[in-house]
Amino acid sequence: MQIVTKLLLSLGVEDKAEISESQLILLGLEADDKSQYKALSLGKQLSDARAELFVLLRGVADKDIQDKIISNYKDLQKFRKEDTPKKEEQIPKPQDGDITIYCDGGCTPNPGKAGSGVAIYKNNKLSELWYGLYEEMGTNNTAELGALYESLLLAQKEIKTSKKVEIKCDSMYSINCIRTWAISWEKKGWTKKGGEIKNLDIIKLAYALYQKIKKDITLSHIKAHAGFEGNELADRMTIYAIQEKNKSFVQYSKNIDIAEILNMRVS
Repeated sequence: MQIVTKLLLSLGVEDKAEISESQLILLGLEADDKSQYKALSLGKQLSDARAELFVLLRGVADKDIQDKIISNYKDLQKFRKEDTPKKEEQIPKPQDGDITIYCDGGCTPNPGKAGSGVAIYKNNKLSELWYGLYEEMGTNNTAELGALYESLLLAQKEIKTSKKVEIKCDSMYSINCIRTWAISWEKKGWTKKGGEIKNLDIIKLAYALYQKIKKDITLSHIKAHAGFEGNELADRMTIYAIQEKNKSFVQYSKNIDIAEILNMRVS
């Protein structure tokens, strides 16, 4: 993982040049964020692949050429993956707390069809899967925030039974929204310097709930697609939510076959 710093941004965007749409997407931002991309992206975590692509797209204004670079890079990553011997060790199971809630949100493309997913482990064993919040035209950020909010609701129920609960979220944007940035936004009447606060409705809900229960839970960041079973299952529930187009957030009712669920792919 890479932390977005001023140096990384300068490596990807030439002085006085405009950031490209493809680079905005790599930073998890939207077209309307172009003028504020530095402030919105500093401190975020990017995968190594996204950081490398961000730099490789420096100075490339033509959209077709951008797409070709991204396509070539994906082919290279696929080659690297297939050329690396697979480890036979099992995906590590969660070890922290009585209850661990993994949450994730996904969007295909971004913006596009979006869904959210959650995987709950009790006593280090998979207990429940949840999915939903389908949006015909959502974003990665709305899906991630929705998943985190639903995780907070689930955690609120669990702590009533004196359980230790940890929420693991792979979106630093969502975590920062409710744990850091919202504190300042609230003091300023839910405004920020430089323009509107995107996704404000869900941020307000999640922030208010987090303030109520933060002393009784742990909220931590987890690296996405790093082999953690709970994170991978939450990701597959986002895919399932998009496939089922379920706008409510419901518990997965089918037989939980972990191997089969992990093989889910976006159709």
